[in-house]
Amino acid sequence: MSASDPSGTAAPSGRAKLDLDAAAELEKKYDTEVSFRDLHGPTAIFVSAMLVALSAFHYYTAGFGILTEHWHKSIHLAAVLGLIFIMFPTKHEFGPRIGNVPVTDWILAALVAASCFYLPLVFDELTFRIGMPNLPDMIMGTIMIVLVLETTRRAMGWVLPAIVIVFILYGLFGNNLSGVLAHPGSSWEAFLSHVYLTQEGIFGIPVKVVATFVFHFVLFGVLATRMGLGQFFIDIASIIAGKYPGGPAKVAVVSSAMFGSISGSSIANTVTTGSLTIPAMKRVGYKPHFAGAVEAAASAGGQITPPIMGAAAFVMIEFLEIPLTTLLIAAAVPAAMHFWGVFVQVHFEAKRLGLRGMDPSEIPRLWPTIRDGWPTVIPLVLLVYVIMQGYTPYLAAFTGISACIVVGFLNPRNRMTLKDLWDAFDMGARYALAVGAAAAAVGIVVGVVTLTGAGFRVSFIVTQAAVQTAEFFRPVVELLPASIGSMQGLTLFITLVFIALICIAMGAGIPTTALYIVLAAIAAPAVQQLGVPPLAAHLFILYYGILADLTPPVCVAAYAAAGIAGSNPFRTGITAFRLGMAKATVPFVFAYAPVMLIMVDDFTLSAFLFTTITCAIGVLLLGIGMTGYAFTHMGLASQGVLVLASLLMISPSVMMTAAGAVIAAPVLVINWLRARAQPATA
Repeated sequence: MSASDPSGTAAPSGRAKLDLDAAAELEKKYDTEVSFRDLHGPTAIFVSAMLVALSAFHYYTAGFGILTEHWHKSIHLAAVLGLIFIMFPTKHEFGPRIGNVPVTDWILAALVAASCFYLPLVFDELTFRIGMPNLPDMIMGTIMIVLVLETTRRAMGWVLPAIVIVFILYGLFGNNLSGVLAHPGSSWEAFLSHVYLTQEGIFGIPVKVVATFVFHFVLFGVLATRMGLGQFFIDIASIIAGKYPGGPAKVAVVSSAMFGSISGSSIANTVTTGSLTIPAMKRVGYKPHFAGAVEAAASAGGQITPPIMGAAAFVMIEFLEIPLTTLLIAAAVPAAMHFWGVFVQVHFEAKRLGLRGMDPSEIPRLWPTIRDGWPTVIPLVLLVYVIMQGYTPYLAAFTGISACIVVGFLNPRNRMTLKDLWDAFDMGARYALAVGAAAAAVGIVVGVVTLTGAGFRVSFIVTQAAVQTAEFFRPVVELLPASIGSMQGLTLFITLVFIALICIAMGAGIPTTALYIVLAAIAAPAVQQLGVPPLAAHLFILYYGILADLTPPVCVAAYAAAGIAGSNPFRTGITAFRLGMAKATVPFVFAYAPVMLIMVDDFTLSAFLFTTITCAIGVLLLGIGMTGYAFTHMGLASQGVLVLASLLMISPSVMMTAAGAVIAAPVLVINWLRARAQPATA
């Protein structure tokens, strides 16, 4: 089987087939995290062997036992950071080369590896000199910090390293500030001791999570796609939704929901499924920018869709010290609301434009699809089963990866070759490089936060600003019944708005995982102080961090989709943001009504059903209002009324929900009557 033909067999008539090689090239074009140096000859062979060895190391340790933590993290980080110097080019390169890589980069790779291995080699001695590093500690620690910043810059650009540098300066010179943010400051020796020699900095939770959880699930997603699961999902989505009006767009939503459950990446999801769905959407009449926006908005759900989700989810379970099963169950309903919101707008846009569904010849037949593809689901089922049984996430990933290999080699209709296995292990490690560098960089930020207490200081600033803003509206709030509004509720709302804006602004230049770690340390406490459960507070931050993938001017997922659609990236991003509005509203629902997340102490079925059903209706009304079509076209006034009604419907107040229903009903009835009258008038 070739990488570009994951099925390995003749496809049913009209069946669109994934081209994984083409998708990888598109991802390389639009995602700086996989923009690797072009390597040739022995250097390319050496690098590929190192990547495969890194994947094999993680696969083996996941099944047969993780090494001692300090050795495991050091081996992982040494390989990841060293490979970044070899694989990611700089803008201006000079000097002699070995292969296609400057000698200086080989030296930097060796230095960063040495600084990683130094710690486990002297680990037994560190207990006696924490806080009092000797000269070798100082040299290695300084090298480590400088090279972590450089690897992060190469893999992700300047934004994240610049933020880390600001935090470093704050940690060192905070004594020169005044007010809440002031702290005693730190010497370079004490700073290095904290962020390099202890588990509070570079080798802290972010690197631990990437080395023990994230890498394994990334590898599983790559293998599952290679052995045909991604193709099976697209075929099933085409069967389910393809024949209905605007069929390809609905296929994009359904397939992205399924594919996102194994990819955990907005861009990977966009370029893989979008290479099929976006041209199909354009063929049935969707405008290019809308076709690209649909795929971007749907694909952005990958990082919130169980069972894989994104790397940030695994960091979250470590921060909150909860089982992975708890997070997966909690994330299920909000993720469904996101896809429901995109689907609603896609449907009404198709009705508004009078678009057809897919041609019958383009839709796979049900029985051949199930017959050929059902074995590819086995690894995902086993992975979920192991997770639900309460075993460690890395053992679940080991089970899923092993099943992928077995099914891939034994399934006669979708058979993998040794080359496919090699390519999957190679690609899985490639995808883990940038997130590994980001984990080390944000580890420095976490170290500064724990060293200075910045998290509590920022939380105080945010909550005080929210309280002062809420005070401005006190006269209005005091006129309202307690069942509709209170000062505490208004303060929480303003706090959430502030944090949402910060998430979107910072997410414009920082990858989701890094953004989540930073904001979990400095912003989540502000939400929790107002009574929001920790799980809801952290999911709120995660959702708005991911929303930045759709928000101009960066909107990386929308840029990738625009490249496939041949549309204006900014316009595609604006439309994608509009289609993903459910992702912007649902976090407020579970912040006020955490019962939507199920995994809460005061869960009741009646409260859950009320919250979920009214939220779903609110998302439906929001989609109608944003599209401007229900049973027929509607004017701006009607659209505005329905948008207002949708916001009332998703509120936790029964009275406000009822008010939303009362406001929306006449508009929808009048729209329905107008639609009924149109044929007679014609």
